[in-house]
Amino acid sequence: MSLKKVILSAFILLMFGTILELYLLNHYEDVLQLIPIFCIGLVIVMVIILVFLRTKLVKGIFKLLLIVSALSGIYGVFLHLRANYEFELEMKPTANDWDLFFESLSGALPALAPFSMVVLALIGYSYLILINQKQ
Repeated sequence: MSLKKVILSAFILLMFGTILELYLLNHYEDVLQLIPIFCIGLVIVMVIILVFLRTKLVKGIFKLLLIVSALSGIYGVFLHLRANYEFELEMKPTANDWDLFFESLSGALPALAPFSMVVLALIGYSYLILINQKQ
């Protein structure tokens, strides 16, 4: 099996696994919660197109969607941290900011879980690099 197929397989498994996990966690109750689902859905469509049609335009759109997906992950970390921070602030109104921040890292919402969107984008970009190489 070639490296290209391994990367593509990992990419597809990560996308479907992430979508499934978001669904099972009811991560669709708010418009902002739909952002990663929407991003992954668009990336899946583009991967299917990219497998059959490797034009410069398709590759450019794919790269743009990967960037948007990575940014959505960074934004998700911010949203999770903010929600956890606000919860911790309600529970401990006299605590200092650093203590609240560290508590919010392990709060009710998995603060760093949205970084999986960044990993997803990096794997997708690795696939793009591989298909651009001359063989």
